[in-house]
Amino acid sequence: MDEFMLPCLTKSFLGFDCPGCGGQRSLWLLVQGNFSEAFFMYPPIYPLVMLGGLVVINKFSPLKKYSFFVSVLAAISVASIIINYIYKLTY
Repeated sequence: MDEFMLPCLTKSFLGFDCPGCGGQRSLWLLVQGNFSEAFFMYPPIYPLVMLGGLVVINKFSPLKKYSFFVSVLAAISVASIIINYIYKLTY
């Protein structure tokens, strides 16, 4: 499966990681059941997966407080992506 993953264009052309670098590999580790490795590869994977799951669930069974939950999970996802990116830049 590793040979089918898309390369990061930012890293290829500019030479540094983008805020999403590690997301594909982390999702693949999550699918394989390597939960801790997925987290250490890309910590925002869990709020992003929860957000995606919430969107899918709402598609089939609409939720009453859907917009609130989406807003909270989106804010957590964005914050974790920014924190992870700053951490990767400094270390």
